[in-house]
Amino acid sequence: MRLPRLLGKGRSYYHCVSRVVDRRVIFQAGEKEVFRSILRKLETFSGVRVATYCLMGNHFHLLLEVPDRETLPRLDGESLLNLLPILYDRDTVESIADEISTARAAGDVAREEAILERFERRRGDLSMFLKDLKQRLTLFINKRFERSGTLWEGRFKSVLVEDGEEALLAVAAYIDLNPVRAGLASRPEDYRWSGYGEALAGGKKAVLARKGLGSIQREGLEDPGTNIDWKIVRDRYRRLLYLEGAEQPGDAVTGAGARRGIAAEEVAKVLEDGTNLSLAEVLRRTVRYFSDGAVLGSAAFVEHAFEQLQESGRIGKKRQSGARRMRGADFGNLRVLRDLQLRVIGPPPE
Repeated sequence: MRLPRLLGKGRSYYHCVSRVVDRRVIFQAGEKEVFRSILRKLETFSGVRVATYCLMGNHFHLLLEVPDRETLPRLDGESLLNLLPILYDRDTVESIADEISTARAAGDVAREEAILERFERRRGDLSMFLKDLKQRLTLFINKRFERSGTLWEGRFKSVLVEDGEEALLAVAAYIDLNPVRAGLASRPEDYRWSGYGEALAGGKKAVLARKGLGSIQREGLEDPGTNIDWKIVRDRYRRLLYLEGAEQPGDAVTGAGARRGIAAEEVAKVLEDGTNLSLAEVLRRTVRYFSDGAVLGSAAFVEHAFEQLQESGRIGKKRQSGARRMRGADFGNLRVLRDLQLRVIGPPPE
């Protein structure tokens, strides 16, 4: 049974996933570049921050920070006209500018406020952000391939993620390791259309990607808006991505540089026997909890979300508690709301 979508209060984080209809592979290099461009423009326009992302051939993953809307400065005519060129062509911007000028000339404050509100309600809103992203991609793909109709497989999935470093970095690493799990790259930084790959590429395009990854480390969470040195962010995140438990064969002649670790076949055997994997090992596999767990974080965070759902009548009174342990790996203190039973962890990558 699908649990109702739960929205956090104030600043909150979500892992969002959406797939192409029939799961057909439609995004190649050119389409992926357009996706990234649209994603970054919407981030700037809406105030919703992209902590990290990954676009595959037929689906995308986003880890989004949705701000407390009370902290977003209200739009006025001038600030709106400065934002509009990010998303709209010159004719559209000029048309809206004329609407505002006409309302002001007539002294029609209500009319000007209505124009501003059309765009204000799209800022700091998760659903509007995903709606805009998917609609713009649909228009682009349909025009490019001379197709019509829906591009996406139903509504997007979302998991509410606790605003703590442990939960957020686990989800971020899971997202950035998608290309490795799929066999599209041997290293996460080799895949261009992900937050980590974009951040490692350098240049102007890397700025937002680096800020996003820094925002979910402890300093960024404790003091939002602070700029953490990229080398610190990179080194911490790299250790998580590169799996401390993975074996390294070393020099073929001398054996220098070798490090003992768990071989893939042994990991598979342990999983089959029901023994837990480490979090580092499991992040290289498909983990349904990250897309279907509904809420992810500490037991207290999940219980609080559960109580909200019960109070609103969106979960029945028969269920007595919210936090559920995550099966098949050592997920530490992380819990989920939805207790998944089947195929929660996929096989290791070949």
